[in-house]
Amino acid sequence: MIVDPIRARIEALGTQLTMPTVRKALGVIEGEHSSRRAGGSDELMDVRAYEPGDEARLIEWKTSARMGRPMVVHRERLVTSRVWMLLDVGLEMTGSCESGERAYEVAANALRMFAALSLRRSDDISLVFGDAASITRVPFNGGFAQFERTLDGALNRRWRHGRNIDALLDYARRIKDRRALVVIATDEQALGERHIKSIRLIARTHPVVLIDVATVNPFTVAAGTHVFDGVGGRRLPAFFVDARAAEQVDTHRAFLATSLEHELSRVGGHLIHAGSSEAMFDAFVALVSRSLAGTSGVRLVARDPAVGGSLSMSEGEA
Repeated sequence: MIVDPIRARIEALGTQLTMPTVRKALGVIEGEHSSRRAGGSDELMDVRAYEPGDEARLIEWKTSARMGRPMVVHRERLVTSRVWMLLDVGLEMTGSCESGERAYEVAANALRMFAALSLRRSDDISLVFGDAASITRVPFNGGFAQFERTLDGALNRRWRHGRNIDALLDYARRIKDRRALVVIATDEQALGERHIKSIRLIARTHPVVLIDVATVNPFTVAAGTHVFDGVGGRRLPAFFVDARAAEQVDTHRAFLATSLEHELSRVGGHLIHAGSSEAMFDAFVALVSRSLAGTSGVRLVARDPAVGGSLSMSEGEA
């Protein structure tokens, strides 16, 4: 297996959080649909007297007033059962990030983060890889270790074809199961203003998370840093450094990222934008933390296992 220091932290996502925490975090992130599990806000399942240890949010106050004692209501929990992970594997994804990683490496680690939680909840995962030559769905069955082997094997490829982000987005739009979470991973250079409409349409029919990898600005190359063009594979020369051009590129990229985030938030989707696996991990934990805090006031705290740390909850388990 490829040596990657971030992977121990990713694996901890699925092993050190309790099942209720995993379910609650994903349930808020992904959007919801009917499932015969307690804890949601859809069809009534049963009503019983409150017992020590029950969550206060489950108390039905009108029923409690009528019965003269605290009563807990259990309803259908709204969750997903399938996750579609679509990864852009066009040649452009071999371009550099500020961390020195290739864009596809950061994107792949982001998918591992979702897999770590989704597989813990026993969701079905479908992996789809797309470039200008083909859109390929790779069969996958098993746990997280098998997911990593499948993903690593698919990325051990000859990167010869450019991207076709339009075809990848069209594939996402044709996913029939509207209850499925759709995770799309690409880099920030793939998406233009015209793609925002397509992503908005997908988000209207599916819960969507867009992984948007930030690649290095070629006009701000730091001394001693080697930056490679994702198409030609050539190292960019130092004379590319230009402060004015760098500012224009940063402004344009920031505008697109803000537009994407705004459009996704309008329809309940999420954007995770980062330029390294470490920053992507932190952004993912922040997203999960916000989801937990929004429903229970609990915040997720991540610590690096390499220095003896772990994942924990700031106010007890959710």
